[in-house]
Amino acid sequence: MEGDTVPSRRATFAVADGLSAIDTVMTGRYLVTSAYLLDATEPALVETGPTTSAEHVERGLASLGMGARDLAHVIVTHVHLDHAGGAGTMARRYPNAKLWVHERGAPHLADPTKLVASTARTYGEARMRRFFGTVEAVPAERLTAVSDGDRISLGDRDVSVFATPGHASHHVCLEDSKTGAVFVGDALGVHLPDVGVLRPATPPPEFDIELAVDSIERIRRRARTMLLLSHFGPVEEVDALCDLAIRRIRGWGDEVRLALRTTDDIVEIARILEQRGADEYLEDSGESIDLERYDVLSSIRMNAAGLIRYWKKRAERELDSEADDRAPDQAS
Repeated sequence: MEGDTVPSRRATFAVADGLSAIDTVMTGRYLVTSAYLLDATEPALVETGPTTSAEHVERGLASLGMGARDLAHVIVTHVHLDHAGGAGTMARRYPNAKLWVHERGAPHLADPTKLVASTARTYGEARMRRFFGTVEAVPAERLTAVSDGDRISLGDRDVSVFATPGHASHHVCLEDSKTGAVFVGDALGVHLPDVGVLRPATPPPEFDIELAVDSIERIRRRARTMLLLSHFGPVEEVDALCDLAIRRIRGWGDEVRLALRTTDDIVEIARILEQRGADEYLEDSGESIDLERYDVLSSIRMNAAGLIRYWKKRAERELDSEADDRAPDQAS
């Protein structure tokens, strides 16, 4: 998008006053997944990346002056493994850091068994291990659960937490008091800054179109200066990216809703979305789609599965509601 801040292939780069991005170099690729360091009297890392990125994040932190005992906080937007899979490893390597996560996500960092099993079902065991590595548990005493409206003090600046479900029910965004920037996790989707492409992130099992759109509007109201995406980097055109994210989510959702009238074959629906994604990639960047780069984050098939699940769950709720409306009144 015109006006975006487009970083190059650098391990770290300045984003705003006292705020730096760290490329986690996920699966060996630059400009795919970013973590952020908030410089404060109590420094905070936002997002850890997967365990396979721990060395890159550690080197990035060291280049920004963070020794093993200097980091005071680690905050994650949600517990998906590309955002928080490395939390246990980072907790071990940075023993003074307190870890903050949504109250529904905290149990899954303390015991990642179910989280890992769910990810394996989505990605496949071998692909999951290659992308994310081994997931270490975070000691329960190191975890602090947060919810909508909480504020995390970093000493001379703070971070406000606000709920943004849609991508996941436990997803939160974070507003930095010093810069007015908002860390948005996956709430707007995947933005590839070097080519200016935005694509929805609609994974199973919890993706919800209406909640996602409501969350984007909430982000729009809170972001005073820029959006800080986990995939990838800063965007200063807040309204433009929010508008595009909503159009893309609704557009992909409508595509799947229409396809489900004739088929529920995930292969066919993924093919339809792949063509739509290719057209949008060309529209945004003027280039043909780099599907391998997308698949590092979430494949077209995964997005198709999330949208199919959303529409089927919605249809079930509507049928249940209609049945309740038809039920005769019961005597008290």
